Amino acid sequence: MEQQPTGSESAADDAFEDVVEQQAVRMAKRADMLSAGVEAYPVELPITTTIPEVRERFGHLEAEAKTGEHVGVAGRVMHVRLTGKLAFVALQDGAGTPLQAMVSFGEVGEESFGHFRDWVDLGDHLFVSGEVVTSKRGELSIWVSTWHIAAKALLPLPNLHSDLNEETRVRQRYLDLIVRQQARDTVRTRASVMRSLRDTFAEHDYLEVETPMLQTLHGGATARPFVTHSNAFDTELFLRIAPELFLKRAVVGGIERVFEINRNFRNEGADSTHSPEFSMLEAYQAYGNYNTMADLTQELVQSAASAVAGGHVVTWSDGTEYDLGGQWDRLSLYGSLSEKAGEEITPDTDATTLQKMADSLELEVALPTHGKLVEELWEHFVKPGLVAPTFVMDFPVDTSPLVRDHRDIDGVVEKWDLYVRGFELATGYSELVDPVIQRERFVLQAQLGAQGDHEAMRLDEDFLRALEHGMPPSGGMGMGIDRLLMALTGLGIRETILFPLVK
Repeated sequence: MEQQPTGSESAADDAFEDVVEQQAVRMAKRADMLSAGVEAYPVELPITTTIPEVRERFGHLEAEAKTGEHVGVAGRVMHVRLTGKLAFVALQDGAGTPLQAMVSFGEVGEESFGHFRDWVDLGDHLFVSGEVVTSKRGELSIWVSTWHIAAKALLPLPNLHSDLNEETRVRQRYLDLIVRQQARDTVRTRASVMRSLRDTFAEHDYLEVETPMLQTLHGGATARPFVTHSNAFDTELFLRIAPELFLKRAVVGGIERVFEINRNFRNEGADSTHSPEFSMLEAYQAYGNYNTMADLTQELVQSAASAVAGGHVVTWSDGTEYDLGGQWDRLSLYGSLSEKAGEEITPDTDATTLQKMADSLELEVALPTHGKLVEELWEHFVKPGLVAPTFVMDFPVDTSPLVRDHRDIDGVVEKWDLYVRGFELATGYSELVDPVIQRERFVLQAQLGAQGDHEAMRLDEDFLRALEHGMPPSGGMGMGIDRLLMALTGLGIRETILFPLVK
């Protein structure tokens, strides 16, 4: 028996057929324009100003005003209303700023008005030239004397009266940007955040550099890399998981305050807070430490909040207000875990005891070392209760191979993770600069790799050679740019990345 399509499948089929039909109609209009000697995609148009500039200069006008000012502007057609011999056109620039154009039979003539009626569709880019006026209703408008299609749209816009679904927003971001103000605002918010970060670093005399994305050894983080092959060098290469080891080489070379904002790639899962490709900020400061970097990170985030919200209280996409102000708490990882678990857990607690606790909670931990068990238990007991911005301090040594031993507490290292909105936003270290200890840590990582830990670091002889030339005591930090946008906007990671990777 033939299976009948479901309601949703039938609707999707109808929508597809409608798009195909509209495309055919628009292709015919394009052909008609070309046969009439009219460019459907002209290379240049006599634009004199922008839609926002028109609104800024003339937005105060009352109804039925005439300015005597003639301008040429362009925008995308978002709405057309024909009333006999007058057409009202809603134009929109790339930022979503609207402006009305009025095309009159009496002003442009019979032939031009007929072409407008026959050729112009929603989604077209349209140039109009004419006097700046206001309509009877007081709508700021262009009284059109000449017009040209600037770019003929062969596919229709989505239904402007219903929201795009998430899949469409992510897969066809260009449509999202055309029809949804929040999508446009997010792009501009991100740009403001990037400017703020760079301004803050400049105030602290940091230099921005770029380091390799293709590396012969992956390192700087515990993560599974993407692997590729260089035909030119006939060798295996890795997309970088972190810029850390190269930035530390820069510190060794005398660039004592250095940062980079660039792409990282980790061959791991994707969810609401993780993307295989993401933007990362890392910074290193000679003669700093993890407390220095915590102070800097708080300043970076709070300055970014001020850049986009005018203060430290940001408003998320759902209307919730989130306070990033004040001095952020610094919480002991072992202390907070002991409190929430109801029993004391220290760096000396053996892995067997921790494994029994994990088993009782049905927590699965791959390659269960002391450090991995502690961190998994902490995420179970403590992480869900973190709402306000919080630095979680002092981590197990075996999960932090690039971090200096704590100056006062045995078995832990001077590392913090910053949690904002309940997810990890940044991490900071007092950097391990002793090449002898660093070699020992790399050897331990190699042993974990041999046991099947795909995230374990490899021994990097060139990096060790750099350390052997002397790296000053330093602090370092790393922060995900996409996650910073999540903290400031309340959006998921796929919304903060302009073109995220999807299947």
